[in-house]
Amino acid sequence: MSIVVPGLNESASLPELARRIEQSIGASENYELIFVDDGSTDDTWKVISTLHAQMPQVRGLRLRRNFGKAMALAAGFSECRGDILVMMDADLQDDPVDLPLLIAKVRSEVDVVVGWKVSRKDPLSRRLFSKVFNGTVRYFTGVRLHDMNCGFKAYRREVIETIPIYGDLFRFIPVLAAAEGFNVDEVPVTHHPRAFGRSRYGLERILRGFFDLLTVIFLTRYVRKPMHLFGLLGLATGSIGLLIALYLTVGWFFGSWIGSRPLLQLSVMLMVMGAQLTALGFIGEFLTYQNQKRSYRDHYPIRDRV
Repeated sequence: MSIVVPGLNESASLPELARRIEQSIGASENYELIFVDDGSTDDTWKVISTLHAQMPQVRGLRLRRNFGKAMALAAGFSECRGDILVMMDADLQDDPVDLPLLIAKVRSEVDVVVGWKVSRKDPLSRRLFSKVFNGTVRYFTGVRLHDMNCGFKAYRREVIETIPIYGDLFRFIPVLAAAEGFNVDEVPVTHHPRAFGRSRYGLERILRGFFDLLTVIFLTRYVRKPMHLFGLLGLATGSIGLLIALYLTVGWFFGSWIGSRPLLQLSVMLMVMGAQLTALGFIGEFLTYQNQKRSYRDHYPIRDRV
């Protein structure tokens, strides 16, 4: 089993986290604990190196700068050797005592297991937004999870090898996995107040989450058939423009002057937009076809390894 813990300036919590993980599963599991230093400016890398010297199951990756959680996770997963991959945050809000629950669930033929923070210890505003966000995700994706954004998840190795992680889409891995036919389930987990570091949750993250949701909807529904989306939009837009043009043409036959009417400009604009959207659909189909024939390998900005 491989446990990947990305962190930015989390040096104070890492020793305690490593100790709790060892207490929770150390005697019963063969595991590796991979800490990813995502460009920290404190002594996080020094702490990771010290932990590696004390605990041989601890490994460390240090990125050249702060690339974000998605890149840190992707780099960590690229180094994993286990059959079960676990991701969790470094701030000790996730309790390692729940690790056996997630592991047992994966071993019971579930491909993706998501933690459900039944009793969250976050501010009220964050809890309210989380309810709205999770309800919206459930409605548009059909994946029935209570806490999609929980950072405590476990996967079969095949899931991570199948789904690319980039941008901020790591929080939507269960949705992308479900779209690929993997089984997704959840287990209740313990949640603690933040004891170390500071939260980086704010308005920017809310906006990113909204745009990421739009991206996931597109990826899960239209990534292999972009013409179904852009062609439909192009057909609808072009048809409305054509109907307006026909209406103006009939009026012109009966002597109505249409050269200065705004409707004429609107009809032309809609027909041009319809043609552009349809062309975009063809380009998307071409790229999709080419991508199916091409394989590539990502390179991660890893500075050091221990």
